[in-house]
Amino acid sequence: MNKIIFTGGGTAGHVVPNMVLISELSKEGWDINYIGSENGMERELIEKMGTPYHAIATGKLRRYFDVKNFTDPFKVIKGVFEAVGVIRKIKPDILFSKGGFVSVPAVLAGWLNGVPVIIHESDMTPGLANKISMAFSKKVCVNFPETLSYIGKNKAVLTGTPMREELFKGSKLKGFEICEFNKEKPVLLLIGGSQGSKKLNSILRDGINELLEKFQIVHLCGKGNIDKELSSINSYKQFEYLTDELTHIFAITDIVVSRAGANTIYELLQLQKPNILIPLSAKSSRGDQILNAKSFQKQGFSIVLDEDEITTKDFVNKIYELYDNREIYINNMKKSTLKDGKDAIISLIKQESKKSS
Repeated sequence: MNKIIFTGGGTAGHVVPNMVLISELSKEGWDINYIGSENGMERELIEKMGTPYHAIATGKLRRYFDVKNFTDPFKVIKGVFEAVGVIRKIKPDILFSKGGFVSVPAVLAGWLNGVPVIIHESDMTPGLANKISMAFSKKVCVNFPETLSYIGKNKAVLTGTPMREELFKGSKLKGFEICEFNKEKPVLLLIGGSQGSKKLNSILRDGINELLEKFQIVHLCGKGNIDKELSSINSYKQFEYLTDELTHIFAITDIVVSRAGANTIYELLQLQKPNILIPLSAKSSRGDQILNAKSFQKQGFSIVLDEDEITTKDFVNKIYELYDNREIYINNMKKSTLKDGKDAIISLIKQESKKSS
C-alpha cells in the first residue's frame, strides 16, 4: 500500500488543497496521515475527514522583530524531532507540503529520513516557509507561470491548484433559499477571507444603500464581524464563513469582490466569476496578494483596486463597471490555460513516490 504524509496549515488556503488531494488518494486506497500544529485550524478540518492527525510543536517564522523570534526557533527544532518520530513510525513513500509555518519541521524531518518531498506554492512568489522548504524538496508545484522563474526549471512544475469538485455542483435553487433572495436582481458576493477583512467590510457597508439599488449582496465578513444593525436589511445576507453552502452561493453569484489569496482567485477563475480584487496592502503583508492580483489583471480576469487609496465612491463605481462589462471578463477566463491542478499533482506524487520505492 502506498503511504503519504501531508502537512500544511495556518489558514484555509494551506489546508483545503490538501483536503482535495486526500479525498482523491483515499479513493485509490492510499494510507494517508497528516502532520499539523496542536491548535491550528487544520486540525479540525483534517480530523473531520477521518485522516490520522499528528500534532507537533511549531514556531512562527517572522520577517519582523518580535520577542518570540528568540523562542520560536526552539519550538521548530522540537517540532522537527517530533516529526522525525512520526515519519520513522509510518515510513511514508512521500511527503506533500502545502506550506505555512507548521510545514517546515515536517519537511525537514522528511528530508532527514530520505523521504521525497513535494511542495505546493500558491502565490506568485514563495512565502518564507516554502523558501526554506524548497531546498529540501524534489519538486515545487506552482499556480502562476511567472513563478517558474523564481524557482528554477529543475524543480518547478506548473500544475495549478487542486479544485474542490463540489464547487462546480452548486444548486441555484438552494443558493436562493439560503439567502432568501429572488431571481430578479443580480447577486454580488464579497469574500473577506477566512479571517474576514475590516477594510472590505467597512467599505461595502458604507456603500450598501447605493449597491442595493442594483444588487442582492452576500457578505462573508469573517468571525465576529456580523453587523447586527444591518441584519434586517432586505437583499443583504451576512455570514461569518461558509463551507458546504458556499458552492450554492457561487451558483447564484454574478460578480465577486475579494482579497487576492491565490486559492480563492484560482477558484474564481475556474468558476468564471468576474471579480474585483482588493489585495492586502504591502503595509500588512509581504505583498504576495498584490502580485497575484496584478497577474490576474494582466490576463484580463480581474479589476484590481488599491486598499490604501480606495474610496467608497470608487468602490461602488467599479462594481457597476465590472457588472456592465462582465461578459468581457468571462470570455477572457474561458480562454485561460490554467486548469484544475488536481490530476497533475497526483500524477507527480505517484511519479516521485515510485522513485523512492
